[in-house]
Amino acid sequence: MALVGKQAPHFSTGAVINGEEIVENFSLQQYIGKKNVVLFFYPKDFTFVCPTEIHAFQEKLAEFEKRDTVVIGCSTDTEETHLAWLNTPKDNGGIQGVTFPVIADTAKTISLNYGVLGGEYAFNNDTRTWSFSGAPIAYRGTFIIDKTGIVRHESVNDFPLGRNIDEYIRLIDAQLHVEKFGEVCPANWEEGKEAMKATTEGVAEYFSNN
Repeated sequence: MALVGKQAPHFSTGAVINGEEIVENFSLQQYIGKKNVVLFFYPKDFTFVCPTEIHAFQEKLAEFEKRDTVVIGCSTDTEETHLAWLNTPKDNGGIQGVTFPVIADTAKTISLNYGVLGGEYAFNNDTRTWSFSGAPIAYRGTFIIDKTGIVRHESVNDFPLGRNIDEYIRLIDAQLHVEKFGEVCPANWEEGKEAMKATTEGVAEYFSNN
C-alpha cells in the first residue's frame, strides 16, 4: 500500500554518522519539524550497483542541503558492516568519503514498514515454524518526506536498476515550489520553469504559453 500522503513510519535504530561514528537509536523523529528527508534503501553493502548510487548521493549532498534536506541511506546490513564499507576506498568498491547517515535495518522491520523488503514471511501453524520466500533484503526504495513527516514521493526499483539522483532534487524543488506558491508542477517541470494554477483556467493558460 502506498505511503504517499501518509505519515512516514518512524524508526529508531543503529547507524553510522559522518562516515566514522556508530550511534544507537538514530531516529527519523529528530528531523520532524526541522528538515526534509530523502530516505533511500539499497540491497547490500559490499555489492555493485549500490556503491555507485551511494557515491552519487554524496556528490549531490550539497544540493540537497541547500534545499534544507537530509539524505539517509538504509540497508538490512549491520552498522558494523556499514562502518567497514565506509572504511573501504572507492577504488576497492567501498564508500569511503560518504558523510550522510547510513542506518542498519537488521531486524528488517524498517524495510517491511516502508514496503520495500524483497520477500515475505509466512508462519506454518502445523509445524509452528516461520519461512521466508524471496530475497530478505531491501529493494531500491526512495522516499521524500517533508518537514511535517508526510511522505510526498515514493519509488521502488528492482535490484539491478540504479537510480537517477537528479530526479529527487527535481522533485524536492517541485514540492518546495508547491509549498511556497500554491501552484502545481506540470510534466517535466524544473526550477525556473512555469508552473500552473490547479484550475481549468490555469491549465488552459499553461498550454497557451507552452
